[in-house]
Amino acid sequence: MSLLSSDPNLNFALGSRTLDAVTNPTTTGAPAAAPVAPALDDPQTATPYADAIAAYADQDWVRLDVPGHQASHQGQPGLVDYFGHRTLALDVPPLTEGIDHGPQPTPLVRSARLAARAWGARKTWFLTNGASKGNLVTNLALRGLGTEVIVQRSVHSSVVDGLALAGLDAYFAFPSIDPELGIAHGVTPDELDRRLTEHPDAAAAYVVTPSYFGAVADVSRLADVAHAHGVPLVVDEAWGSHFGFHPDLPVNALRLGADVVISSTHKLAGSLTQSALLHLGEGPFADRLEPLLERAFRSMQSTSSSAILMTSLDLARRQLAVNGRDTIGGTLDVAAKIRGRVMAEGRFRDTGDCIAAYPDVFAVDPLRVVIDTRVGGISGHEARALLFAEHDIHLEMSTDAVVVAVLGAGAQPDVDRFVDALHALPQRGAAQRRHIALPPNGERATSVRDAYFAPSEVLPAEQAIGRVSSDTLAAYPPGIPNLLPGEVISREVVEFLQATVAAPFGHVRGGVVGDVSQLRVVAG
Repeated sequence: MSLLSSDPNLNFALGSRTLDAVTNPTTTGAPAAAPVAPALDDPQTATPYADAIAAYADQDWVRLDVPGHQASHQGQPGLVDYFGHRTLALDVPPLTEGIDHGPQPTPLVRSARLAARAWGARKTWFLTNGASKGNLVTNLALRGLGTEVIVQRSVHSSVVDGLALAGLDAYFAFPSIDPELGIAHGVTPDELDRRLTEHPDAAAAYVVTPSYFGAVADVSRLADVAHAHGVPLVVDEAWGSHFGFHPDLPVNALRLGADVVISSTHKLAGSLTQSALLHLGEGPFADRLEPLLERAFRSMQSTSSSAILMTSLDLARRQLAVNGRDTIGGTLDVAAKIRGRVMAEGRFRDTGDCIAAYPDVFAVDPLRVVIDTRVGGISGHEARALLFAEHDIHLEMSTDAVVVAVLGAGAQPDVDRFVDALHALPQRGAAQRRHIALPPNGERATSVRDAYFAPSEVLPAEQAIGRVSSDTLAAYPPGIPNLLPGEVISREVVEFLQATVAAPFGHVRGGVVGDVSQLRVVAG
């Protein structure tokens, strides 16, 4: 089956109504500007916010405001020498007249509307703390609908943090697991239907697609299932911000019926690190969700959001919307050449067909190249470390079995340099060694929130086995929790996390200590 768009104009269809302001200056005490008639819709070639920031930076200001560097070489010579004066001049504070304050729609509002139209949203919010912020905002908003949610077990750890903060009880829908490659995929519509049927009081369904490894779920059918049960579908599409901007890419989740979508634009869409977008779809729950999301956004968003990060969102959106079809075509060609050379050499294996064979995988993102290195005699962790240290090649991530190369939308890295270096790696007998296998999920003893806030104690890892975890621990990347607050700690989970830390580039997020020699557990 294919999830590809046959209509190249689909990406830029207008929403059904004009969007409201993305920010409200009154939240920080500034007087509200008198409303004015909205301007005509800007074309996707426009960058209103970026232009306003640049115009401000071009003026000869006497800066007597924050940020304290005030674009001054005298005040911060090290910053100016390192970043250049222009960067500091672009670091404009919020609530600046003619940028994000004053007559409506401000340049910031206009740019947010352009982003909404480009992705197909009813409304879009600019985020400056990554998709993790979007997940926190969304969970807080969902608490306004109820106390129970169905959540894909392999969501990002920020979703779990959001569950705890919002006081939501999660019932998990489970993806398929490839035990050989150490990869979790997606959730089938049947699995989501089963879990929603078992928990009729659930207020929402929360899934992640695509996966870190490029597995794309059947979002259209997932949305149909959720809506049939009377709940909205939330999609953490952090790894799919480029979807829909080329006919040979999957269609994005908003176009397929998702109600809320979290988009980590700094990943494959190319904005600066930590910038992201939160989208509200034009669906049956939009009227209820919009005020909840707006309120949660105001609670979570910094009152000192980075103008530089938001400018990068504006510029990246224009690039995708205007030039994406042409530039992404070049990236797709590069991805195909990498796969072709790997297959021709015969030592390693492209895993795309293996991933696509699972029932919860509807399509595979072609801009994620997942290569099984273990069949070629070297573990994924070892391969990534050697490529980094000896060949100046920085891969996105690895597991014991695979390395993952991520190709940003429009990028065209050197195929020969990468593939030649890959095949120059030594044989280390990895195929014959004991694999670091994904452990089974722990038994659930209590809710995420109850365990998160319960009195706790720190124990040596060996003594913590059989106790209830207070923390979220996740091998990172991909940041999918291997242990949740409220789950019973198993020996398999401890051994997996410790083996991950011991591997090259290994890291576990959320532990008391980096080597996972100690764990925080619910006291008693």
